[in-house]
Amino acid sequence: MNTIFYTIVMAGVTYLIRAIPLLFVRKEIKNRYVKSFLHYLPYAVLGAMTFPAIFTSGGDFIPSLVGTCFASMLALKGKDLLTVALAACVAVYLAQLLLTLLSL
Repeated sequence: MNTIFYTIVMAGVTYLIRAIPLLFVRKEIKNRYVKSFLHYLPYAVLGAMTFPAIFTSGGDFIPSLVGTCFASMLALKGKDLLTVALAACVAVYLAQLLLTLLSL
């Protein structure tokens, strides 16, 4: 019973977060500073959600750092998303394997 209640509350809160701006902001936003802020906001939120997960999901900081650096270099070279993601996963795996072998 609690799970259903919590799910309904979460759905309501999520809906309100999306509906309130839609209800109260009827005119086009003309202020260029506000438009600029709203343009870059999704990237900032994505970064704030992604980077902590990157460094805590693998369980070890060093392989996560290796994968992040490798992915950043490939992304800056203009590689596509699938290539960057797969290469970063392989880099993390190899770094973790190397750390395991060195610790024996």
